[in-house]
Parts: sequence; structure tokens; C-alpha cells
Amino acid sequence: MAREILINADPRERRVAVVDDGRMEEFYIERPQDKTIVGNIYKGKIEAIIQSIGGAFVDIGLPKNGFLYLSEIENAFETLDTPHSKPREVKKGEEVLVQVVKESFGTKGPRLSSEIGIAGRYLVLMPLNAQSGVSRRIEDDVERKRLRQILAELKFPKGISFIVRTAACGRSKQELWKDASFLIKTWARLEKIAKRQKAPSLVYEEYDLVLRAVRDSFGADVSKLVVDSKADYYRIVNFIRTFERQLSRKVEFYRGDDLFEDKDVERQILRTFENKVYLKSKAYIIIEPTEGLVVIDVNSGGFKRNLGQEDMAFKVNCEAAVEAAHQLKLRDLGGIIVIDFIDMERESHRREVLNTLKNALSTDRAKYDILGISKFGVVEMTRERIHNTVASLSYQTCPYCQGRAKVKSPVTMSIYALKELKRYLKIKPTREVNLSLNPAVITEISKDNQSALRFVERRFRTRVNLVSNPALHMEDVNIS
Repeated sequence: MAREILINADPRERRVAVVDDGRMEEFYIERPQDKTIVGNIYKGKIEAIIQSIGGAFVDIGLPKNGFLYLSEIENAFETLDTPHSKPREVKKGEEVLVQVVKESFGTKGPRLSSEIGIAGRYLVLMPLNAQSGVSRRIEDDVERKRLRQILAELKFPKGISFIVRTAACGRSKQELWKDASFLIKTWARLEKIAKRQKAPSLVYEEYDLVLRAVRDSFGADVSKLVVDSKADYYRIVNFIRTFERQLSRKVEFYRGDDLFEDKDVERQILRTFENKVYLKSKAYIIIEPTEGLVVIDVNSGGFKRNLGQEDMAFKVNCEAAVEAAHQLKLRDLGGIIVIDFIDMERESHRREVLNTLKNALSTDRAKYDILGISKFGVVEMTRERIHNTVASLSYQTCPYCQGRAKVKSPVTMSIYALKELKRYLKIKPTREVNLSLNPAVITEISKDNQSALRFVERRFRTRVNLVSNPALHMEDVNIS
């Protein structure tokens, strides 16, 4: 089985999975109420300037103001008025043209940039930047030179530039010019809209998940793209014909009952929400994400090869490095990431594990930076966080444990329930009272022959009826 893109379109959500030899490599969800705003371009209004943090809060018409660094604001004025030869003071209430580069996270609003970039199939248009370039991910020197030569030969309007994307490898001058012409026309249209509309307003909306997946992931290395919506099938085919007509032959309309179930993707999706991931050697890694930090812990688990401690640690760590990189991409985890590998004595082993991690991350489209590996086997790195994670879109904070990921034990709750009963009887003395609890808590109270309960009855001269209710949560205490 080769590389495939699977698209499941439901009225309430769209899901995209990139599968390589049956293994899910990438997974994305988009719902109407949670549609990403990354890539959108807005005409905004400066609401507040905070010199102490070197930034400004910009109203772009969303519930939360976006954040823009003051060092970028001068560029943001250029399409809205005449460029200034000297930096001018930024004032509250001024209008700026900005693009969303990072989603809102927690209490933070979206991160904005005035470095506008409009992505095409092979190029990214940079209308406010005169310096063109080639993606660093294109490592072949001959190909880099060829693409730079094409950029130099193409005549673009003054003041704009292009970044060549990795998808441009092997593409002809004519194909790049066609993509560039489309982007130039798009920018000309956006400039007119930006000057005509009042702030705050949306000037340009990025493609939805389906078309983004086609634009960014559907290339010659993909054997086929399968979609289970007829409307999206025709939309994809029409979209593809604008840039690479022959790819439309690889698009298939799925006529079965459940695309993701038939392709064994549904099972793999469920596993992405588990914090423990087992490796082939029966070792495992534990992934614990927080709002700003992701911790990955490597454990030998059921690894049973007849090796010494050092060789065992090296083998497990190499396998864990590959899986950790895969999980970061699959779950789209970002921010500060700490990977705690099993301790290794040899410096050569530590270097090899670090190189294995770097090689596994080389196909990741997100930007990342690895600081190195310590003598304790700890790797510190950062990974670009742009979108909300799949887990954050699919799950909410547990209303029972409030995100602690733990609940009180039956013993703790039996003690707590009796204390609550005493407080209740002090305020509302009564001859008979019902104490409703989870069955596990009832069992715990009954273990000591209910001596603690009898003490309460004697002290408050009341009769206590224990009511076992399986519908109650472990931490619920109902007194009536």
C-alpha cells in the first residue's frame, strides 16, 4: 500500500488523514464552529500599545484582540497608505493590514504578523518583501540553483517577492509562472478590498481543510486521494485542474459505508488520544501535554532482549526517538517539548539517539529547534504551534476531576462523606436522613461495620440510611 490521502466529509466536521503503507502519518479535523483563522488576512484597528512588551493589541473583529509586535507595525501600514521614509509613531486607532499566523490558545488571542504571505501550489507570495528565496527544505544544491535562476528570469511587479515551496521541485518555468500569475492577481484584488473596507474586517480567507490538504499534500508521491463526499469530490477535481490537471486522475469517490473504518484509520485515530504509546519492542512512551509544555517519558516496559543496561537503553531510545517524532507530527503538538530518554553512559549513544530524532523530524512541515541532549538523556526542543491540537478540538476538561486526571479514592470519599453529613446535621437537625453515595464509597463505609456511622447517629440522635446509587460519580455526596 502506498501513500494515500483520505478525506471524510460530514456536515458537522471534515477529517483528513494522510496514510503511508497503512500507517497514519498526519490527521486533521475542522468543524464549522472551530474553523481555523490561520492564514486569514484582516484589516484591523490598533486598540492598545504596550511598550513594555513591545507589542500592540489589534481589533480584527473577533472576540479576542490579536497581538502584533511593534517592530512589524511599520510594514502593516504600507498597503493602506504611502510608505514613509522615516519610522513614525504608532497611534491607537490606526488601521493596519495583518495576517493570522497562530491560533488563539487559552486566554491568549491570535498572533498576528504584517509579513503577509499568500500560499499557492508551488510558491508563496510575499507582497511586502522584496527578497525572494527558496525553501530550506530543498537541500539539493543543483535544484536550488535551478529554481533561483527561474525566479531571476521571471518578471514580477516591483516590491513583491516569492518563496519557492518544496512542491516546486522538478517543476518547469511555465508551471511556476502560472502559479505566480494567479497569486499576483489575488494580491491585486486583496489590495482593492483592503482600501475599500473599514476596520475591523476580513480581507482574505484561507482555504478550508479539504483544499489546504490538496494544495499542501497532494503531489506525485501520493498514489491516490479518496473522498467520501460527491460535492467535495467535484470541488477537489476542479481545484486540481487549475494547477496540475493530470493529478485529477488520482482522485477517487468512495462509495462504501465508512471510509475511515474500511481503511483502519478510525482505530488509529482513537489511539492518538491515549497518553501511552507502545513500541514494537514492548517498551513505551508516555506523552503528557500541558498548555505550554509537552513532556515525553521513555520507559523500557516489557523489553526482554538479553542485552546489558547500556545496550538496552540505546535500542529502546532509538525506537522511542522515531515514535516521538511521529507522535508530535500526528498529534500536532507544539511549544516547549522535553523528551526524557533512558539514561545512557556512552556519549556516542547519546549522539546517535539525537541524530535519530533529527532524522525522524526531517519530514515535519512545522518549524522546530533542538537544543541537544544532556548527559541524563534529556532532550529540550521547541516545535511550532499554529493550530489547536486534534485533542483540544475533540475533548473538553473533565467536569468531574477538572483536569486533574484523577478522582478521589473510595476511602477518601467515605471520610469526606461522613464529615459532610456532620456539617449537614449541625445546621439541620433531623430524626432521619438519607446519605446517597457511589456503591464503592458505600462499601468502604461498611468495612468497619459502620462504627463511624453509628457514632454520628448517636451524637446527633438521628437515623442514617445509606443509599447506593451507581449513577452517582465517585465524588458525589447527596444528603436529603
